[in-house]
Amino acid sequence: MRYPLPESMRPSADAAPSVPRDAATIALLRAGASGTETYLLRRQPSMAFAAGMYVFPGGGVSALDAEPVPWVGPPPEAWAERFSCSVPLAASLVVAAVRETFEESGILLAGHDADTVVSDVSSPEFSVARAALDADERSFASFLAEHDLVLRADLVGAWSHWITPAFEPRRYDTRFFVAAVPDGQIVGSLPGEADRAAWHPVGDVLRSVTAGEVAMMPPTLQTCRDVVDLAPSAAVEASRSRSISAIEPRLVEVDGKLFIDNGLEDL
Repeated sequence: MRYPLPESMRPSADAAPSVPRDAATIALLRAGASGTETYLLRRQPSMAFAAGMYVFPGGGVSALDAEPVPWVGPPPEAWAERFSCSVPLAASLVVAAVRETFEESGILLAGHDADTVVSDVSSPEFSVARAALDADERSFASFLAEHDLVLRADLVGAWSHWITPAFEPRRYDTRFFVAAVPDGQIVGSLPGEADRAAWHPVGDVLRSVTAGEVAMMPPTLQTCRDVVDLAPSAAVEASRSRSISAIEPRLVEVDGKLFIDNGLEDL
């Protein structure tokens, strides 16, 4: 899919590409009356990156994400192989994905052991923890240890890998995951970076994007297209065998005009 490059995004001829920051995001999925639903946040219009865009919960990898966490499920070595990265980075990516999802949605992919998942995260105690994590006042490892919890890496699946185009001033090297929302958990309050958030049938999201009613970046859009016909559990299962290669949209020139080619087929 190609679309015209806005004048505001036209790169300077002598501008060197910035180094992308590692990031992770999870497409949360649940079954709904109209098919699979996903949880989307709309970023504040004042944000420096992706302002006004509908996104999945996620964000940048923090130095605190490197702290060892109690963990069950595929080990970091398995995630490193899936994402073609180092083992330490793979571990931090999974931690960041689960942490950011908890911060931005209140959904916690953790339990007391390999056979349990937290069923209720609506207590004031967890709300305080979300705020502290969001402010980088504590690590996810310390939060899990305090509550005798383990990160359930088996509940998430590796889905894709996208890199912000080189012409963008703020760039991210983002790994996308999918996960089914644990039974009994409900989303929490809005994070400061969003002005609205809700569950949406994935099919409705795609129609809204086509109609120009919803703004969405290519990676989020492609993920929605990928999972629209999959039940939540089927999406997680499908992730186990997906081939993952980094995708980086690029600039192309057609008849003297610049376009962004994001590698997607037209809707």
